[in-house]
Amino acid sequence: MINTLFELPAAPILPVSDHRASLFNRWLADHDGTTPVSSNQPALRLPFQRWFKFKEAFSPRFILDCVQNTDRAPQTCLDPFGGSGTTALTCQFLGILPTTIEVNPFLGDLIEAKLTRYNLPSLQRDYLRVINITRTVKVNLMTMLVGAPVTMVEPGLDGRWIFSRDAAKRILALRTAIDMIATESHRSVLRVALGSVLVGASNVVVNGKGRKYRNGWQERQKTGHDIEMGFREAFLTIYTDLARFSERPMRDFVLHRGDSRQLVDASDPVDLVIFSPPYPNSFDYTDIYNLELWLLGYLRSRTDNTLLRNQTVRSHVQIKRDFSATELESPELRRVYRALCRRRAELWDADIADMVQAYFGDMATILRQVRRKLRRGGRAFLAVGNSKYAGVIIDTPKILSELAPSVGLRCLSSSPIRSMRASAQQGGRAELHESLVVMT
Repeated sequence: MINTLFELPAAPILPVSDHRASLFNRWLADHDGTTPVSSNQPALRLPFQRWFKFKEAFSPRFILDCVQNTDRAPQTCLDPFGGSGTTALTCQFLGILPTTIEVNPFLGDLIEAKLTRYNLPSLQRDYLRVINITRTVKVNLMTMLVGAPVTMVEPGLDGRWIFSRDAAKRILALRTAIDMIATESHRSVLRVALGSVLVGASNVVVNGKGRKYRNGWQERQKTGHDIEMGFREAFLTIYTDLARFSERPMRDFVLHRGDSRQLVDASDPVDLVIFSPPYPNSFDYTDIYNLELWLLGYLRSRTDNTLLRNQTVRSHVQIKRDFSATELESPELRRVYRALCRRRAELWDADIADMVQAYFGDMATILRQVRRKLRRGGRAFLAVGNSKYAGVIIDTPKILSELAPSVGLRCLSSSPIRSMRASAQQGGRAELHESLVVMT
């Protein structure tokens, strides 16, 4: 594994005596420096990062490394794939105005909850108001979860369910009470607190390929009381972090909610772009957050679900969609596409070859917009990963480097950050690489 992103340490942009450096260092006091900075694992206990477990994020130190390896101190930064908000939040600590884009509405609320400045006594009053409303509000499970997977609530299907009936009723009561809160930013915080409880209170574990039932789940059913206690603990954690780190050097932010392929052009020009797009690995990130999306009311019908999934980058084949793409200026992509087509009978889905080509079409669309928004001399840092299907390696950094000139960018460097395991279908060996691609 490679721990650092760059061969030589850059001079810190922020002097040690600067207040913002002191605040930033306090934030990262519990950061585990022995693991790759491209991984969020060392940061899961940090304030803000601990609100919701988000495996796909990178560490705040990754953002700091990128900022310190620019030719001039950036004033503005864009992340087209906001995720859990690590880029935007780190930029606030560093005094940089962040713009971020996120298509998943729950993750959009998570980002907004982290970046917003609050009147904390008012937020506390709204939390107590939610608890009081929950005591008397009536909920109808069938009505509120129409269109959700049948297995979501007991009795489920074929003797399997994700939430006990008692737990689901309390979740929906809290959701109803939160919807009654007048202040939008407070609703976001409270939804995040409730959302952080859901997977732990369910009968399943969630990973990149979907959900599986816990061992002995029938004997560990969570109750409504468990939900309320978890919600209380989550809110106290959030409130504590907000109180400790409310005076970040940058208080402003711009959050665009929707499809990155369309919204980069809606952003103002920036000095710096940092992002990690979904990898072409057939992980359906909408499905990964299915529990939060349905239980918290972001999805209310199957149509909502389909519309949301069609706004995501074409990195998976879990839904049938248009995978057409114009031919791109990448010899490596053409080689990969031909190899996948030859092995189509070996692929677990016949659309994988077309999906891979469509994925890079989407990346080219985003990079073309990034070029229009990146100020002269600015840099774009992309954390990307390889994938593998039927023995064919998808060399993502090489393909993106080849695409750069056709969208008006120049690739400065491409270097591995860490090794990743292939999927179980490929033997699970650590033979795929995650890389940092730097463009200007």
